[in-house]
Amino acid sequence: MAILPGDVVVGIAYEDLLTGNRVLINDQVQMHAASTMKVPVMMEVFNQTAQGRFALTDSILVTNKFHSIVDGSDYWMDIDEDSDSATYQLVGRRAAIYDLTYAMITVSSNLATNNLMALVGAGNVMATLKSIGVRQMQVLRGVEDLLAYRQGLSNTTNARDMMVVMSAITRGHVVSPQACAQMRTILLAQQFNDKIPRLLPPDVKVAHKTGNITAIDHDAAIVYLPDGRSYSLTILTSGIEDHHEAQALVAELSQIVYRHYQDD
Repeated sequence: MAILPGDVVVGIAYEDLLTGNRVLINDQVQMHAASTMKVPVMMEVFNQTAQGRFALTDSILVTNKFHSIVDGSDYWMDIDEDSDSATYQLVGRRAAIYDLTYAMITVSSNLATNNLMALVGAGNVMATLKSIGVRQMQVLRGVEDLLAYRQGLSNTTNARDMMVVMSAITRGHVVSPQACAQMRTILLAQQFNDKIPRLLPPDVKVAHKTGNITAIDHDAAIVYLPDGRSYSLTILTSGIEDHHEAQALVAELSQIVYRHYQDD
């Protein structure tokens, strides 16, 4: 593994989900959350479903006009800046809440994310995060609110908090065991697998959510071994300009953790 430049920061949070043993490295370093913030949004969708506010099969009108948290001014999503184009074909039409949630996680749809954030509310997302022991993660807004970004109002997280989120979903501690099972199914269908799963054996299943923006590459995962054991692993990176290099680093670190876990 190459020596990292001094301005690169890597945060790692690992938890053995059987013993509770943890390894934490730079786990309190707060970074831009990128698309990892979409997991808490999914949790709040399931939370409000359980509260009876709506059903996952209910539909909402898909829009591409949102309001900045700074001054309420309008902004729009750019299809060229999104990893998902299919949701844009739904603008002006109704789509099932479950389908939008699935797209938000599995193909990291920004447009689906903002529609769901408008539905559930950032304050409610934060309340659910606090209820499971998340300390510092901040989900303030949807995606591509450039006015907020320029004023330093961004979604942020650290490795420990994302580990807590993923572990809670695996243990069935968010909303209900049934809701967590549904969330795990969605996370297992993740389409972007160039980070934590990349160098792992094909019989190892990974439920995870990636995130990346400029010089930011993250992955937060639950790793399931064929023998029934599992562990939570979050790797956050900041300061690596080349996304391919960052992905390779996360994959190598994931492989090291896997081998260590196998040897225990």
